[in-house]
Amino acid sequence: MRRKEFEVMDQEETLQFLQEVSFGVLGSNSEDGWPQLTPLNFVYHEGCLYFHGSHAGQKMKNLKSDTRVTFSIAKEYAIIPSYWSDAKLACPATAFFKSVLIKGHAEPVSDLQQKAAALSAFMQKLQSEGGYEQIDPLDSDYIPQLKATSVVRIVISEMSAKFKFGQNMQEDRLERISEGLVERNLELDAETAALMKAYCPHHRKQS
Repeated sequence: MRRKEFEVMDQEETLQFLQEVSFGVLGSNSEDGWPQLTPLNFVYHEGCLYFHGSHAGQKMKNLKSDTRVTFSIAKEYAIIPSYWSDAKLACPATAFFKSVLIKGHAEPVSDLQQKAAALSAFMQKLQSEGGYEQIDPLDSDYIPQLKATSVVRIVISEMSAKFKFGQNMQEDRLERISEGLVERNLELDAETAALMKAYCPHHRKQS
């Protein structure tokens, strides 16, 4: 059952998450009727999602026969053990996460200028420190690379986000989980505790 308290309605918040995460899963429809899932890097650029790869391969065959795709992005922040909430039952075990689901149509990008712009956005996201010459479709060194690389644009028709950080929990349980996160102190635990306060108004007021 879909939990509305986890739905994110703020588009800016959703787009910020797309900028933070670089890996997702593409869902395409194969000719044999089985859906195919392909993990790959992506970038959100000028209102569309982009990915790149070779011109060959099953996913490219799928997109030629059916342009409809889904794309899923998720980041798990913390596993919440059951014993932080209940000393006996396993049921309270859960996970806190952010996720985005996109539906749209995939179209190949053939224009070298558009390819260069999309790949430049990739580099800015994945290698923000620089260390390379700007991707220029007029540069003789880049032209063969741009022609050899397949770039696909997903024109988004529907996008939904779900961020789960205890919005459905009572204050006392949130406090126990916050204390557990502080004590455990794994890589993302402090950030998870901060996100709990951001997304749980009743928790934020009393913290």
